[in-house]
Amino acid sequence: MSSLFLALGVLYLVQGFPYGLQSGLLPVLLRTQGLSLAHIGLTRVLYLPWLLKFLWSPLVDGLWHRQAWLVLSTGGLCLCCALCSVLPLQATFTPLAWLLLVMHILSSMQDVALDAVTVAVLEHDQLGLGNSIQVVAYKLGSVLAGGGALTMLNVLGWRAVFLLLSAGYFMAVLCAWGSRALKGEESARRGNLKTSLSKLRLTDVAGQVLRAPGTAWTMVYVLIYKLGEQGSLSMVPLLLLDQGVSPAELGIWSGMVSLGFSIAGSAVGGALLRKGRSVYSLLRTLFVFRLSCLVLQTVLLTSLGREAGFVKGAGSDKCATQSLLLTLVLQNFLAGVITTATFTLMMHCTRQAHKRVQASHYSLLSSLEVLGKVVFSAVSGLLVDSLGVSASFSLFILLSCLPLLHLQRLPSTLQ
Repeated sequence: MSSLFLALGVLYLVQGFPYGLQSGLLPVLLRTQGLSLAHIGLTRVLYLPWLLKFLWSPLVDGLWHRQAWLVLSTGGLCLCCALCSVLPLQATFTPLAWLLLVMHILSSMQDVALDAVTVAVLEHDQLGLGNSIQVVAYKLGSVLAGGGALTMLNVLGWRAVFLLLSAGYFMAVLCAWGSRALKGEESARRGNLKTSLSKLRLTDVAGQVLRAPGTAWTMVYVLIYKLGEQGSLSMVPLLLLDQGVSPAELGIWSGMVSLGFSIAGSAVGGALLRKGRSVYSLLRTLFVFRLSCLVLQTVLLTSLGREAGFVKGAGSDKCATQSLLLTLVLQNFLAGVITTATFTLMMHCTRQAHKRVQASHYSLLSSLEVLGKVVFSAVSGLLVDSLGVSASFSLFILLSCLPLLHLQRLPSTLQ
């Protein structure tokens, strides 16, 4: 199992690169060029492939080996980063956006195959550790490609940063190609499944996916569990940038320190679940803490100028600004624990489905999970621009109450 965990860790690490580029590097570059919060939020449309990955998940289940999907998708990502390295920094937005879209497509394909492998090989008592490795590695990759790239951009230059990312993908290709653990999983899968998914009709696949116990409840949960949190995490760094925090400082606090604590939170979540802590009690406690953090952020943001102060170049109160940075760190830590617990809950649900549709089942849940995050992240800038800081963050608080209420109806099959 150690070799399998190593292979999963490496592949989930590079899977976080596109998210880091999209969420950590691109918004700051666009904001420094004068784009509005609403326009920056709309760039989240590039996450669209993650919402549609359930459409090609049946192909991953029934066509080729999962290892082949991993090698081909990761190799394509390596090529995309190499192409990004030759773009001129001053004229990168349109071609970079297209390349990021292609990277999201390839990364979502890689994710379908990788999640299917994870669900298939991990035992029930290994799900906590497996999801901890998944979330920690993914977030570490997003740190390296987001805050890390933003911090090192002035030191190494645009070309060197993307060549390093391309080299990381190349190492992941070698790992996927040579992993005996992945080959062993594929052999066991081919021997155990009597009916190929490719012989099933799409309606049959959808029926088996939706009939799995607890699926309907989990679909609603993954759509709503991060709504308020995503609005806050998307807007606070940009509002701090408007208050005079430099991009380099923001890259350190938001891109590295905060995500470092998010990674620590993911590891803590895995450790708590390994000790037998129930997912229900853990999530209930975490949602209460997250709600309190959002309330504190709203108070601090209101005191920083009462909405009128949030214009580019405005001055800020140093104490309130530092306090906001600390709440951002705390919020990312809580988000890390919540994500690990949620992914474990999703895998519990997927294991209730038939083995031949588990990739499709988990892809549906993870697509909805991304949908809940991306759609609200895309409109959060529009909300802040139109409603103002206090009103929009009050809305974030109300939305954060929804998963806490929904958790009271957790099905017994998932407890």
